[in-house]
Amino acid sequence: MIRLANVSFGVTCRAGGAVMADTELLVCVKCRKGQESAEDIRPGQRLFDALSRHALPEGLRLRAVECLQNCNAGCSVALRGGNRWTYVYGGLDAESDAPMLLDGAARYHATADGLIPWRERPDHFKRNCVARVPPLDFPDVTPEAET
Repeated sequence: MIRLANVSFGVTCRAGGAVMADTELLVCVKCRKGQESAEDIRPGQRLFDALSRHALPEGLRLRAVECLQNCNAGCSVALRGGNRWTYVYGGLDAESDAPMLLDGAARYHATADGLIPWRERPDHFKRNCVARVPPLDFPDVTPEAET
């Protein structure tokens, strides 16, 4: 069973007539760190609940999702928004990583393209990035011809 806390969302833009947050932090609430657990509340749900108890940075929407397909790497989240790169991070601790995630999400939101300068990224972001997905409007890359 997924429990969703009351979460206030920062709404900053309109897309296709629908009001939506400019940046979303997606939290896998099914995450169980790759192990069967006798606990009623999975680690991913505990991380979502911990994030829900914090004030969200302006422009950030917190959303629960059922799976990010990173089951063996601990709690996982994705950051996405607008025409930015999307990132998936794993190896998160349900008990202690909420403040770091919100700091990283605020830094992500402050960028136009989602690319936080390396030195400004939280250490966890530097070492636990599972995937980086280009935005839909990303220009084609033409490979150089071999000579």
